[in-house]
Amino acid sequence: MSNRQERVAEEVKKVVSEALRTKVADPDIGMVTVTDVELTKEMEVATVYFTSLNDDREAVQAALGRAKGLIRSEVAKEIPIRKAPELEFKYDTSIEYGSKIDALLNEIKDK
Repeated sequence: MSNRQERVAEEVKKVVSEALRTKVADPDIGMVTVTDVELTKEMEVATVYFTSLNDDREAVQAALGRAKGLIRSEVAKEIPIRKAPELEFKYDTSIEYGSKIDALLNEIKDK
């Protein structure tokens, strides 16, 4: 990613996090943490990676999909770019993957 893309992605991450905390009132979302945002080269689509304390990932993802318009409007208000990117929400499995690798390494160390 270019420097501009990285800066915009970081701003999108902040705005989405704040919108989820203060503007979205869907109980299915619960506690959601935005872990990363990736922008396409043209900055038309922002993939927002998230984790949640809620075990029902599908319900959280569906609730985020329902709130996508509100969140995108917040991004458009807060970030001075010509067109607010479309938002796609994906569950971030990297934390679980890291925990699994850590457990495997501990298991190998114990042997």
